[in-house]
Amino acid sequence: MSEGFRVRQEWDRVDATVIKRASALPVANVSDCMGRMFAGGASLRPMHRDGLLAGPALTVRCRPGDNLMLHKAVDMAKPGDVIVCDAGGDTTNALIGELIIAHARKRGVAGFVLNGAIRDYQAIRSDDYPVFAVGITHRGPYKNGPGEIGFAIAIDGMTLEAGDLIMGDGDGVLALPRLQAQAILDRAEKKKQAEDVQMASTLEGTLDRGWVDRTLSGNGCVFV
Repeated sequence: MSEGFRVRQEWDRVDATVIKRASALPVANVSDCMGRMFAGGASLRPMHRDGLLAGPALTVRCRPGDNLMLHKAVDMAKPGDVIVCDAGGDTTNALIGELIIAHARKRGVAGFVLNGAIRDYQAIRSDDYPVFAVGITHRGPYKNGPGEIGFAIAIDGMTLEAGDLIMGDGDGVLALPRLQAQAILDRAEKKKQAEDVQMASTLEGTLDRGWVDRTLSGNGCVFV
């Protein structure tokens, strides 16, 4: 068997300098600079207490409720990798809990993004180690396969390849194509600077809000 049960062992990863830049930016700013069209979906939420996520994706596709390929992904991950798993959004069985997370942390995995469920929520919630998922259940996983590692996946319309840049914060998760990540971050840094200026003007009471009425008038709104 090939498609559906295979492991790719090598791929290019987004550069460490790009990851460092991404770590300093809100996901929302980057999302705005990607046309507000790319996201992991509103159901993909942080399960940890706090903590930002940025790193190259180690992509996994699992059969819903089965985490065999996740175990293999942890064993082959390089330090700084973010394990991103599409399990079809199924929440019948948990894909990971505190034991596999402990092993992943020991190996230097930067965090998890799961289109599936977790368990051991209290332990995960009390920690800053980044874990994003779509649900919680006490039911454990199976370990039979099939699945894939290192190939393209899609989560709620967010497509990504192994080695792409994954970002996550309290607003959710975003994937940046590896070859375009630097240019996207250039725009996002400028947007962050502009928003910092806007916030300062807001706090000083000097912000020009005239654009609201101009937009209303330009769109045909009638004031009576």
